[in-house]
Amino acid sequence: MPAGGSDTAGKVDTATPFCQSPNVADILATICEHKRTEIAAARRAVPEGELEQQIASAPTVRDFVDALRVKHPLGLIAEVKKASPSAGLIRADFDPVAIAQTYAAHGAACLSVLTDERYFQGSLESLRRIRAAVDVPVLRKDFILDRYQVLEARAAGADCVLLIAECLDDAELADLHACATGLGMAALIEIYDPGNLDRVLALDPPLVGVNNRNLKTMTTDLGHCIELRARIPQQVLMVGESGIHSRGDALRLQQAGIHAILVGETLMRSPDIGAKVDELLGVK
Repeated sequence: MPAGGSDTAGKVDTATPFCQSPNVADILATICEHKRTEIAAARRAVPEGELEQQIASAPTVRDFVDALRVKHPLGLIAEVKKASPSAGLIRADFDPVAIAQTYAAHGAACLSVLTDERYFQGSLESLRRIRAAVDVPVLRKDFILDRYQVLEARAAGADCVLLIAECLDDAELADLHACATGLGMAALIEIYDPGNLDRVLALDPPLVGVNNRNLKTMTTDLGHCIELRARIPQQVLMVGESGIHSRGDALRLQQAGIHAILVGETLMRSPDIGAKVDELLGVK
């Protein structure tokens, strides 16, 4: 699918892979430090009370978890992503709405939309436009550190938010999970470090993601989520994230008992996005 158009207002069209910087010891910590300055600026520009008023007229929440279960044995969360810290610019020919519509038309159960501006060249405005243009649930994928961002997500129409366990202590994780569910949204709680699994499962979440990408080194290992499969209860819908490139990769995870996959860069680099979705889903 030729994406056509662009979504580049206020953003540059090139990006240096963040992990190539010799001064970066911990990519995740650096991103989160910057994110807190963004949150403070956003809160000054739009107070929480104004966001809560916007939520009252936001689109009705769609059931993210159920949309994945309907696609059993393997649902696809297809990601709209222009750039990343590990790869730099991924797709120059970038029309987020056209890409999202292609994903939905080819059978994606849900969509993930990057809203981080500095490192992924995303925006909440893209999420709003996508949510209005498709009929599948939409995840706000960002570094969520504060209740304010959850309110932003719901006001923009998001049906789910990503919570990264490595970014949050126990109290923060519990509070943000409660905030999301209190607004009717789902929360995809993501881990990389197996040491975080018990504290995540203590929240009794219906949805857990395991990232195969080490966020400190940006290397991937598809076997990482397979190894953790046995530690996650069957009633918890498990999502494998990162390192998924082919139908063979998708089948490997499916056969290991993983319920869903989140795929971004593989789809965004494909000359024909729809055909690549069909390949991953085994559509002839």
